[in-house]
Amino acid sequence: KKMLIDTRAFLSLLILATPSLAFVSPSNKRTSSFTTKLSAETKKIFIDGEAGTTGLQVRERLSGRSDLEIISPPDELRKDEKTRKEFINKADAVILCLPDAASIEAASFVDEDNTNTVLIDASTAFRCDENWVYGFPELSADQKSAICDSKRIANPGCYPTGFIALTRPLVDAGIVPVGSPLTVNAISGYSGGGKALMGIYESGEAEPWGAYGFALKHKHIPEMTKYSNLGVPPIFQPQVASFAQGMVVSIPLHYQWLKDGVTGEEIQQTLEKHYAGSAFVKVMPLGEEGAKEADLLERGAFLRPDTLKDTNNMELFVFANDEDKTCVLCARLDNLGKGASGAAVQNMNLALGLDETAGL
Repeated sequence: KKMLIDTRAFLSLLILATPSLAFVSPSNKRTSSFTTKLSAETKKIFIDGEAGTTGLQVRERLSGRSDLEIISPPDELRKDEKTRKEFINKADAVILCLPDAASIEAASFVDEDNTNTVLIDASTAFRCDENWVYGFPELSADQKSAICDSKRIANPGCYPTGFIALTRPLVDAGIVPVGSPLTVNAISGYSGGGKALMGIYESGEAEPWGAYGFALKHKHIPEMTKYSNLGVPPIFQPQVASFAQGMVVSIPLHYQWLKDGVTGEEIQQTLEKHYAGSAFVKVMPLGEEGAKEADLLERGAFLRPDTLKDTNNMELFVFANDEDKTCVLCARLDNLGKGASGAAVQNMNLALGLDETAGL
């Protein structure tokens, strides 16, 4: 009789505990969209193109979060149109990690009566589209709110993130006049070229450094022109080198192009004021001496491009020579972080009303 009572008690406890148990799919092979956390508060996230470089990085940043459920179709149906449409429409947020044409197609899969799903596109397809919000929350005082209120967000490009971060506050402050003909020199890790370029570099057969974009029609130039508020395209000189992740974007300036009487200190203070309180964008101490004192230069001389890899951070530098009236602005960031997947997660957090820094 005592054993019967104990058995009933054990079964009662088991029944009470059962609702809190979650379905767990095998980690070595994805066969369903069940995940380790299912609740009414959990946001469903679909990464369309999760097998690519950016998609894999997004998934890594989202893994382990208890406030999200990553929904994924079986591997054999990843490219099936009907399946993709189903997953897009049942997700709270979709991150498109696809080429331009595929992103445009995926955006068309959203049902007309679907007012819930947030689309975040990592391609260049919608960056200058007036119906999409540009996903650089630090762009202006109103940009973060615009992202929070939007269902269509275009993730910035990696090079434009650095260029716009450096120029937009100075244009808005009147230090860099609208219409200034600027040049931007930038170097990126080879991961920016996706799996194909990564394969070449990791095979040991690639050149140690290479410049490209000599037609001067790089796909990033339109968003640089638009969101810097310059109104004219810069001369853009991109380069790739034999390191995997990281980026430095540089803009040389002559004071004669700028507001009368400007100094390096005023430029630096203008950037500091603009990014005050930012979780991810920081302005570094002024000039070469300031950078040396803060131990920001490798061996006291070199600005490494890979220092911020695997983060969503960006550092802005003002290297000024007031005597000769010259200045070089530099932005350092991870091309796969703040320049791609990190920014996508930041925008997703904002659009879904979550902590902006979650997973970052």
